[in-house]
Amino acid sequence: MASNVAMAGSARSRAGVLISGFARSRELTLAAVMIVLSALVATQTPNFLSLDNLGPVMTLGAIIAIAAVGESLVILTKNIDLSVESTIGIVAFVVGDILKQQALPIPAAWAFGIGLGLVLGMANGVIVAIFRVPSIVATLGTLSLFRGLAFLVANGHEINLNDLPDGYTNAASQSVFGVPLFVILAIAVVVVAALVLRYTVVGRLFYAVGSNAEAAATIGVRSRLTVFLAFALCGMLAGVAGVLWGMNFGAIYANSASGQSLAVIAAVVVGGVSISGGSGTVVGAALGAVFLALINNALLLLLLPQEWLQMIYGAVILLAVSTDALIQVRTQRAKARSRIR
Repeated sequence: MASNVAMAGSARSRAGVLISGFARSRELTLAAVMIVLSALVATQTPNFLSLDNLGPVMTLGAIIAIAAVGESLVILTKNIDLSVESTIGIVAFVVGDILKQQALPIPAAWAFGIGLGLVLGMANGVIVAIFRVPSIVATLGTLSLFRGLAFLVANGHEINLNDLPDGYTNAASQSVFGVPLFVILAIAVVVVAALVLRYTVVGRLFYAVGSNAEAAATIGVRSRLTVFLAFALCGMLAGVAGVLWGMNFGAIYANSASGQSLAVIAAVVVGGVSISGGSGTVVGAALGAVFLALINNALLLLLLPQEWLQMIYGAVILLAVSTDALIQVRTQRAKARSRIR
């Protein structure tokens, strides 16, 4: 009898540890939610889990995930980049226009586009880190500025599939052992970024600056340089996303990727990166991008209004901000109590 009670208690203890681990890990929780969501949607639309359906969904999710990795670096430093969508759009159009004019070979056009994204990210970094303009104000301005540049470059024209080299968009539908090529690229980006953040001094600086910039400065951390680097990398990865965007859609306009900043930021915060900076992982941000891509596809298959997606993005961001605010309040109260004691 006693042994049975002990075994039952041990089992409950192990279950409690497991549940506690899931609760503490946003990535595990998000993965579990995606599995449950997919199973529920599949009961209503069996086509949901087919490769023909999931392939395009994962491809678009991979593009957003790459941009979300860059956005994560910025948010980790307690900043935000609202201009991501404009960077994706202008890079997509410029690369497409270069190929249309046959001004450069395809690899050189890709390099130019990624370099353009890097330069735009550096411009954001200078405004925020050097001139000390709040990031939400600075990138709201560059959001319009970069989009205006895209319209100026486009001059009323668009890039059609016929303007691009033969087979240029094929990579978007290609796969390796059933895994879309864009997904493999996104996984590579996430793995590299995760390793850098976890195991290098430079990576740990992003967390230090986001947690407490003043304390980081007292121990010799160059906070402004770290913020500049975060914005530069964010722009570069948005440039990569822009190149892939053009390859995925073929038809490219001056307003391409409009509204995607909300999707990218929502992916980052739903993946567990604190909007207050200093905590979170790029793996979570990438999972957040996949999660939102699945929701988008589920709404389409279930014939539900697409307006719901915008509401979900907004709700996710509000929930994340509210949660962070609540955590900060409780942390401050705990510190106050410890001082009194």
